Amino acid sequence: MDHPYLLHIFSPTKYVSPFDINMAYEAQFDDVIPYCNVELDEVHGLTQDTIFSRSPEGVKRTGIFIGGREFGLSLEMLAAARAAMVPPFEVSVMADPSGAITTAAAMVALAGHWLARAGGDLDGSRVCVFGGTGPVGMCVALLAARAGAQAAIVSHQGLGAAQLVADRMTRDFGARIHGLDGSSSEAVAQWLGDIDIAFSAAKAGVRVVERAQLDTAAALKVVADANAVPPSGIEGVDANDRGEPLTVGDGGTAYALGALAIGDIKYRVHTSLLRQMYSAAEPVYLGCDEAYATACKVVAERT
Repeated sequence: MDHPYLLHIFSPTKYVSPFDINMAYEAQFDDVIPYCNVELDEVHGLTQDTIFSRSPEGVKRTGIFIGGREFGLSLEMLAAARAAMVPPFEVSVMADPSGAITTAAAMVALAGHWLARAGGDLDGSRVCVFGGTGPVGMCVALLAARAGAQAAIVSHQGLGAAQLVADRMTRDFGARIHGLDGSSSEAVAQWLGDIDIAFSAAKAGVRVVERAQLDTAAALKVVADANAVPPSGIEGVDANDRGEPLTVGDGGTAYALGALAIGDIKYRVHTSLLRQMYSAAEPVYLGCDEAYATACKVVAERT
């Protein structure tokens, strides 16, 4: 085969996710080469081995995918790979640890679409992210904040744990993010009534919002739950929900978005980004902002 399309996957974890490998082949790469236990300071050398071993035509058919499970580290590795390029020896790079970036992009784009249907706008809206200290939640908070929302990370370990992550993200990404106490139902009830959008990116099979809490959340306009494993993260949200009404407050309604609706958009975003790498005439670097822009286009086309 002349100049096959190759995708090298750099992951700091013990294994490269089968999900990432499958998605790469779905995007029509001819071969996918995994690298495990990759450390940040090794990315430069691996990248230069990748770019200097192919002809100019072969370089155009080469990509690097950054996997793993850590949101911040994946973006550092993306930056390290980009810094190692020596034009014209330069290849496309995409970061998506555990699918966190494409999942978060899908969640925020969908929520923004349904918020607009409710007469709202992400800019100036009040957003909370349950499970916000994990990779999906961190990216949701970042994207929402960059869209102008007052974004807050919620932790079941309390305000201190949430604020620690929020402060780090504010420092690292320049987007103002706050922490909220999710340690008990009583703590959540203190602030949930002021929230416009509630995201759940908490651990699968863990309920973080009960029906009684929704009854006090009169301002809610959209709820989005990425958990497909029963019980739902937010009580009353079904995995199949695609904008179905959910009763909140004293007889009000919010649009509900379930895991399958989010997953459908996530899959399309992930595939679209990989295909951008596959077909790009010039190298592309794909992280949070690029995933979100693609997600907004996908949502506009499908809803």
